[in-house]
Amino acid sequence: MDFDVIIIGAGPGGIFSAYELTRRKPELRVAVFEAGHPLHKRRCPIDGVKVKSCIGCKSCSIMSGFGGAGAFSDGKYNITNDFGGTLYEYLGKQRALELMRYVDEINLRYGGEGTHLYSTAGTKFKKLCIQNGLHLLDASVRHLGTDINYVVLENLYAELKDQVTFFFDTPVRAVEVIEGGYRVNCDAGSHTCAKCVISVGRSGSKWMEQVCRELDIKTRSNRVDLGVRVELPAEVFSHLTDELYESKIVYRTEKYGDLVRTFCMNPKGAVVNENTNGIVTVNGHSYEDPAKHTENTNFALLVSKHFSEPFKDSNGYGESIARLSNMLGGGVIVQRFGDLVSGHRSTEKRIRESFTTPTLNATPGDLSLVLPKRILDGIIEMIYALDKIAPGTANDDTLLYGVEVKFYNMEVSVNDHLETRYDGLYVIGDGSGITHSLSHASASGIFVAREITE
Repeated sequence: MDFDVIIIGAGPGGIFSAYELTRRKPELRVAVFEAGHPLHKRRCPIDGVKVKSCIGCKSCSIMSGFGGAGAFSDGKYNITNDFGGTLYEYLGKQRALELMRYVDEINLRYGGEGTHLYSTAGTKFKKLCIQNGLHLLDASVRHLGTDINYVVLENLYAELKDQVTFFFDTPVRAVEVIEGGYRVNCDAGSHTCAKCVISVGRSGSKWMEQVCRELDIKTRSNRVDLGVRVELPAEVFSHLTDELYESKIVYRTEKYGDLVRTFCMNPKGAVVNENTNGIVTVNGHSYEDPAKHTENTNFALLVSKHFSEPFKDSNGYGESIARLSNMLGGGVIVQRFGDLVSGHRSTEKRIRESFTTPTLNATPGDLSLVLPKRILDGIIEMIYALDKIAPGTANDDTLLYGVEVKFYNMEVSVNDHLETRYDGLYVIGDGSGITHSLSHASASGIFVAREITE
């Protein structure tokens, strides 16, 4: 075999798996194959001046490369079993939390020291939410910020580069089962290994489905999250973000009984584009460095849709809505909340005269022509509900960017060792459909590395 272990994907799962493998058994020959660029070459060409919107790079530097889609995220590591995936169903709740805390220790050791650990324990906002029909989920949140998150990744790469063989800009086309291990096929050739860890993230969802079909690994339909990114003056949510930073709030709509949740809150952050399989969607970042703060806070409002038989392509459903947004707006659409509820399309003039200055150069438009009525009704209900605990959320000048879509893999059938039907073939991270967060994905990488070395 060329290598003892091959890891496909250099996102959080792959990085922490490689880290733990080299820490526990330095003699192992470990290789990491990544479709995107090394960290220092990951640069999105959008500068707001010469390049104002997505130009469809062959490899999206926001979504792919060392660090995965989380490299330029807000760097939030949520230590909780209440959200972020179902890893605890495989490992047990206590073990899952222990692994997440271990990941936190590594982040602190490699550049995250001095960052703040927030907690919802004992907060007065839990009662305030319940009194207004909202539910605040429990979590401890380590906020690294986009800038410190980058430093941690730089330091981890510096630690790994002399112990691990990295293949960047090398997408894996197929995985074959061979006698005694696996063959990984790339455009430039093939490599063999005794054990293989697949950690391709959400952006690798279609590829993962293909591998499962070819290797006859069972999957089950998962969900897709659809919604918008809300941007408003930072003062509106400051009482929540100052104490909690990230508040995961869930609301059940009166009209349909659907669950709407806040996601990825970025105090004093910026709204950004994101390219997934050629589809431009929206996301948000924020920085630890006060010099990089903006005057706005942004967060997603998402509605989860689970589909029953006979429909199985939940990601295809989300993609079709995102493509419609791209068709109408040439990318991301932005609309004032006041325009949305009054049935008007936002225009450049209306956006320019808004008291909330947008941090992303998006196309003014009408989100009601893009999002299904049921989804949009739920989002509007949620905004009015949030206005009760954060007055000002439902102001006319609150900006809504669409669409935000969170694609999830079909959930891959694995055992309690996160191993498929083939001995030594593991599927971890968000690409497995089991984890949906930086902390859970990283913890799954640590877990599998320990399984292999033990």
